[in-house]
Amino acid sequence: MDKSVLLGFSGGIDSNMSARMLRDEGYRVVALTIDTIGDEAMLQRAESSAKGLGIEWHSYDAREMFAREIIDYFCSEYALGRTPAPCTRCNTHIKWRILCEVADRLNIYHIATGHYFNVERRGDRCYVAQGIDPAKDQSYYLWGLDQATLRRAITPMGRRIKQDVKQHFEDKSESMGVCFLGGRHYADFLASRNIGMTCGNIINLQGEVCGRHNGIARYTSGQRRGYGIPEGMRVIGIDAAANSVIVGNNDMLFKHKLYINRCNVVDDSELLASDDIKIKIRGIGRNPERAVRVEPYGDGYVVILDDAAWAPAVGQPLVFYRENLVIGGGIVVGFE
Repeated sequence: MDKSVLLGFSGGIDSNMSARMLRDEGYRVVALTIDTIGDEAMLQRAESSAKGLGIEWHSYDAREMFAREIIDYFCSEYALGRTPAPCTRCNTHIKWRILCEVADRLNIYHIATGHYFNVERRGDRCYVAQGIDPAKDQSYYLWGLDQATLRRAITPMGRRIKQDVKQHFEDKSESMGVCFLGGRHYADFLASRNIGMTCGNIINLQGEVCGRHNGIARYTSGQRRGYGIPEGMRVIGIDAAANSVIVGNNDMLFKHKLYINRCNVVDDSELLASDDIKIKIRGIGRNPERAVRVEPYGDGYVVILDDAAWAPAVGQPLVFYRENLVIGGGIVVGFE
């Protein structure tokens, strides 16, 4: 098989190290920089880094696609009272999709990125697997990758420790946070677009007004500090249709059933039959420590927990693990 690989390449530490490792393993590395927000400095850095490594470099203008698929999604989810996960969506809908598209165009089979994760094959199926560095593992963000993509993927950083990688570079800085926010707090970005910023009532479960809020997009499940939140109470829900923030006590935030849809699952029978599945949910909430049960529900699944999840948020991904393997995931749409 041809030992060429198309590498998603930002010119940063991780993509540089990936290029070096792949080159040392005998691959002809072709770098692809995906421009999502018109970052000229990043493009120049990537081109210069690729030249320094002596590898072929291409760029892809994905600004329009990114604005439609990620930024518009981010804004609309907050307007609906949900808590979106733009980086997870970007990996599935933008980065890896474009890598496959451009690789096909260049007649290259293998694709790679600087993500800290692995791919493991079990029979005829491929699984996203955790990287060996628990502090940097990014498997949670890649649950949406399909089988066709995973079969092509090479994962050089899955077997590296980030602190060791940094020792090879003078500039040890790395990008953090959501790229299109430009370092701003998400609420400031939404305010600049007047998304979810209309003032309204803070109410309890009985519908009694407890205070006023300054925009539903500023609040999320479990929050106890913020304009108008009564002392000793936490946010337990958002009613976007009524422009209301709902508050209650901490005990109301523990949930034993989580409903998900928009799922990607490696093997449905494995998901439904296994008794050793654990889940991860990011955000404010805590991850249950014990295994869960999964049952079909509508277009998705209901996840039943003995060890309750605290403050799950609608719109966030829920990812299923069996030991180090990601066996699927979906988006939280409700709980009880």
